[in-house]
Amino acid sequence: QVQLVESGGGLVQPGGSLRLSCAASGSIFSNNAMGWFRQGPGKERELVATISISGSTNYVYSVKGRFTISRDNAKNTVYLQMNSLKPEDTAVYYCNAARPEVAGTARSWGQGTQVTVSS
Repeated sequence: QVQLVESGGGLVQPGGSLRLSCAASGSIFSNNAMGWFRQGPGKERELVATISISGSTNYVYSVKGRFTISRDNAKNTVYLQMNSLKPEDTAVYYCNAARPEVAGTARSWGQGTQVTVSS
């Protein structure tokens, strides 16, 4: 059974920071690269950051230099440190395998966590 639980979102002013957490089941975490996705109002969900089993990372251009993805293997947890936040970052953030269809987790999305950046 696949389980994904996101937390850590909130309301921050532009330039502020948040740290998101994703608790994942061991079956997902130990066998797949993980990713953070976001979906803003009226927009499609987009992949913003990934981290491989070995720890290599990739980011969408718009968040490079501002966001950092990491993973704690002992806790089956993935994190997203978000700095220098902009209003355009406002969205519901989700975690999942970096490639859900390949991993077999395309129907296992959690509730997500809301991030709102506003003055």
